Amino acid sequence: MPAVLLVTAAVLVGRYVYTYDDLIVGWPPLLGRWDPHVGPGTPAAVVVAAAVVAYGPAVAARLPWRALLLAVWGATMAWTWSLALVDGWRRGVAGRLTTHQEYLSVVDRWQDIPATLRGFTGHILLHSPDNWPAHVAGHPPASTLTYVLLDRIGLGGGGWAGAWTVTVGATAGVAVLVTVRVLSGERLARRAAPFLVLAPAAVWMGVSADGYFAAVAAWALALLALAVTGRSLWWAAGSGLLFGLTCYLSYGLTLFAVPAAAVLLLGRRGVRERPVLFVPLLLGAAVVPAAFTAAGFDWWEAYRLLVTRYYEGAAGVRPYGYWVWA
Repeated sequence: MPAVLLVTAAVLVGRYVYTYDDLIVGWPPLLGRWDPHVGPGTPAAVVVAAAVVAYGPAVAARLPWRALLLAVWGATMAWTWSLALVDGWRRGVAGRLTTHQEYLSVVDRWQDIPATLRGFTGHILLHSPDNWPAHVAGHPPASTLTYVLLDRIGLGGGGWAGAWTVTVGATAGVAVLVTVRVLSGERLARRAAPFLVLAPAAVWMGVSADGYFAAVAAWALALLALAVTGRSLWWAAGSGLLFGLTCYLSYGLTLFAVPAAAVLLLGRRGVRERPVLFVPLLLGAAVVPAAFTAAGFDWWEAYRLLVTRYYEGAAGVRPYGYWVWA
């Protein structure tokens, strides 16, 4: 109930106390607009949703564990693809990451990757020459570099980028199941499976790079959970590696240190028994930052410039106080 009241207040205050010119969002507190519609993916979305609601709990309770993980991945992709295709292939998938503010709009500027990394911060501010579009400037370069590398191996264009994002993003639910199982038991994980399949995160996974970022962060937590519950120390190294990558995909995902601390707290018995796991964890976490720093990208300088750019744009108008709680 408190959550419902908070969301209701955010919507009502955003719509009736402020104007669009104040908040610069179409459906406060969301950057969107109310536009109910149907499309090619609508029948599939209805079928998938009905099937998961009707049969998901029973299937999740009976399937062998590994089969359940594959089923959750497949069902999540079916749900995400069907929602994305409500808008059709071009608008819903292939065109999502090719707009002028998105990552694929700058792929051609990365012909010399080392040089681009060295000069990345020089294009963040709005008044800088050839400034990066919003999503490129708003994230560390690993996010854009992912799509550049996809293009280099022959998977260029919005279709392949969208398929990559959906496929990887859909594994986030699998990572959550792994984490819950090792920390809280298989029964709870199985109960969570249908909810993870139909999670609202599907709206971003199909198709926004945020879905890809979420999966990387979720797997970082899953590997950490495996490490603290007695599995190989290699899981700790893998977790650290993904945490390092997470921080170079999105500045805000540094806050995943908080759920990581929760994993360490829940697995504190294993941590006390094997404190050595911090060694591979920290060594793994240093790999991606070291590589980007060696290539000439300064994370802290880029973040400082990004804050400046934010206030050059919409933040110079938007009331800060509303966003703190809404």
